[in-house]
Amino acid sequence: MSLSDVGNLMCLDKDGINPGKGTNAPEFLIKVSAKALNESGGRNWVPVIVKETGEDQYEVIGNSFIFAVAEEAGLEKVWCIIADPSEQTSQLTKILAGEFVPKVNLSTATRDEIQSALQYLIEKPNSELKGVQLAIATNRIDGASRNQWKNFEPVTKLACGITRGKKLDALKEVFYLTPEPTTIKPVIDPGVIIDPEILKTLTVAKLKDMARERGIPGYSGKRKPDLIKLLSKS
Repeated sequence: MSLSDVGNLMCLDKDGINPGKGTNAPEFLIKVSAKALNESGGRNWVPVIVKETGEDQYEVIGNSFIFAVAEEAGLEKVWCIIADPSEQTSQLTKILAGEFVPKVNLSTATRDEIQSALQYLIEKPNSELKGVQLAIATNRIDGASRNQWKNFEPVTKLACGITRGKKLDALKEVFYLTPEPTTIKPVIDPGVIIDPEILKTLTVAKLKDMARERGIPGYSGKRKPDLIKLLSKS
């Protein structure tokens, strides 16, 4: 295969195709689909997605169910689309083929992302989250300080119906966590004139503490911009 083949629809020898991880589809569905395929002319109109692994050798990276049906039907040739061999393409192909559930970073997820992910979990057959109130769970998780969570344990403290065990573990199907790095606040000598850009990184409480330490009058009722001006001049 040449680079120009990437993206092309090609009819490949089945014996040169490795099924990869295969499919977990029930055997019944594979068998009845294979029968329907043979009765309709033996051409898989929905192509299998493959990547090249050697000369005239390929591996299935998407639509594994279709390839299993083609094998069961005894096809000698299988219509395939050739994809590039990158891991990113392989993962994306599985997502688009519905063979892999993409995950959302709960550390930075929007309210809509949280709601749609929870709804997906709640509505699954035999869901561990059956009975969880979608609106309540969404609001409480969205309102939590998630950017520093190291695991999902804090969810159990939000009184949103998600408890330890199987309910908490169910979240791992659609969420992952990447905590934001903790900002290290500078240690500032009270007697040193401070760059306003550094002051902007501090909280109002810290700015007021500094103003008190420097004996600046009238700081208590000031807002952050005014506190920064006062400290910059001190």
